[in-house]
Amino acid sequence: MAPLEALAILAAGVAAGTINAVVGSGTLITFPVLIALGYEPVTANVSNNIGLVPGAIAGSVGYRRELRGQEQRVRSLGGFSAAGAACGAAALLLLPASSFEAIVPVFIAVAIALVAFQPQLTARLEHRHREGAEGRTTLRAAVFVAGIYGGYFGAAQGIILISLLSLALREHMQRANALKNVLAMLVNLVAGIVFVIAANVDWRVAGLIAAGSVVGGWLGARYGRRLPPDALRALIVVVGLAAIVRLTVL
Repeated sequence: MAPLEALAILAAGVAAGTINAVVGSGTLITFPVLIALGYEPVTANVSNNIGLVPGAIAGSVGYRRELRGQEQRVRSLGGFSAAGAACGAAALLLLPASSFEAIVPVFIAVAIALVAFQPQLTARLEHRHREGAEGRTTLRAAVFVAGIYGGYFGAAQGIILISLLSLALREHMQRANALKNVLAMLVNLVAGIVFVIAANVDWRVAGLIAAGSVVGGWLGARYGRRLPPDALRALIVVVGLAAIVRLTVL
């Protein structure tokens, strides 16, 4: 691995860790970078997933203040996230690589749309809070499905999760974001364990992303609220579109 290539992957890890802690969608930074550097899509996805786990843990720890009083929610929803992640990771390994390459551009396009229209989506969700028994059942099912998506690919799973949590829970957005960080971390962790056991991992890539994502997770938890959201969304949209072009044209 050339020094400039290693530096690019490390920098992408820092950016992804920061973005994941603040809103999610960090994979839309790291995955396109790996594709641009010539890594095979499934190997890039698997190595990226494992590399982002330490950063997800750092981001969750950084939001520990907002997690106070939500222990029951973590226990209740965490199992559904973990189960969904195992299913998604298994699907990635069992389905042909050609299926992943065909599906991922669509996933990235959906993720870009979620990121681009997040302010409008959040504004609508803020008016629809509810937390009854029926809402909890629906939320658990939705978190399970989000876990499948996260285990299979994961780009914008944070956006999906925070949208679901904002819809179902009567909570301040930062507390919902803290819970999102824990659930996304569990998805990455469970999927990562599956990949370590059964997939082809590029450990150099995973290690560089891990180192960068830890720094990014800490920065995101500490300073992320100060980042201009419009600039952040614009960056994610640009790199996501670049990834679609790379995957569909080349």
